[in-house]
Amino acid sequence: MTITASSASRAAEILSRPVALNGLTVPNRIVMAPMTRMFSPGGVPGEDVQAYYARRAAAGVGLILTEGTYVGHESAGQSDRVPRFHGEEQLAGWAKVAEAVHAAGGTIVPQLWHIGMVRKQGEPPFADAPAVGPSGLRVDGTEGTGRAMTRGDLDDVIGAFAEAAAAAERTGFDGVELHGAHGYLLDQFLWAGTNRRTDAYGGDHVDRTKFAAEIVAAVREVVSPDFPVIFRYSQWKQEVYDARLAETPEELEAVLAPLAAAGVDVFHASTRRYWQPEFEGSDLNLAGWTKKLTGRPTITVGSVGLDGDFLRAFAGEGAPVQGIDDLLDRLERDEFDLVAVGRALLQDPQWAAKVLSGRFDELKPYDPAALKTLS
Repeated sequence: MTITASSASRAAEILSRPVALNGLTVPNRIVMAPMTRMFSPGGVPGEDVQAYYARRAAAGVGLILTEGTYVGHESAGQSDRVPRFHGEEQLAGWAKVAEAVHAAGGTIVPQLWHIGMVRKQGEPPFADAPAVGPSGLRVDGTEGTGRAMTRGDLDDVIGAFAEAAAAAERTGFDGVELHGAHGYLLDQFLWAGTNRRTDAYGGDHVDRTKFAAEIVAAVREVVSPDFPVIFRYSQWKQEVYDARLAETPEELEAVLAPLAAAGVDVFHASTRRYWQPEFEGSDLNLAGWTKKLTGRPTITVGSVGLDGDFLRAFAGEGAPVQGIDDLLDRLERDEFDLVAVGRALLQDPQWAAKVLSGRFDELKPYDPAALKTLS
């Protein structure tokens, strides 16, 4: 990869601009994407997790979105090594993570997560908890071993997200992100493929958004007015990569407008390749359309700085470094506001420092061995 001096200087100038997200000022446009790491035994993030995030903040990442953390509902997850955002010991661990990131000059937001029908029966941390979802269907269309959620289940999950958000503000975090992407619980309600309900929570795009919007509203109610609420969503799902919530901008607006009205400050539009147009007749990607339709700040993501789809990483494939001129062009014309970086930051904690100082020649290709350590 050849990067000219003018290109490197342009990258530093564009990416180093601060941005306001409700009451939070992020010092630059670089975001650490949420990536599940499973290094928190008992759901408790320890000193190694503190150091992992603090290293990246110290190297210039403006905003860290943590790995997904389970909310306080027994069906929320299926691993005892994924961190949880409930429980005295777990929250004490997270408070130390936030403190370490702030000491390093960064900002940090936890991603709040419920996996819904992805859960397999008998898995920890609560082995007896059933998988639950809008219609008891897995993303592949099978029934699995779970069940459709009752009114009581809906209320319990809404409460769990609200309690986690309040805990995030109380323990010193700078905002919250709600995981509504990739075929997990909130996304299972948003997508017609998994939501076959005939009550108020199923039906057209607006009705399928009702549950997620109620969670947003409950979160908004328990945190301060200037505390940022981020909502991550995607068209694609785990195992169903061609799935789409919306086939047109009008359908997408029907999904996003109720979420914005409920209190979302920032949308994080998850795509596998940020450079791909979302709808015919426009070069805008999903984050670009989201900003156009809602007027809210947006975060783009998808193979930033690397040549190769991130899904190949889980098949053991690496990826060479790729330039970011197209990304800078899009930022310069305000298509979106922030850029989330995943594998490149996983591989190299110094990625942001190198890019912001024009040291592109020092960037490292992605090696899937990086998944095995918390470096």
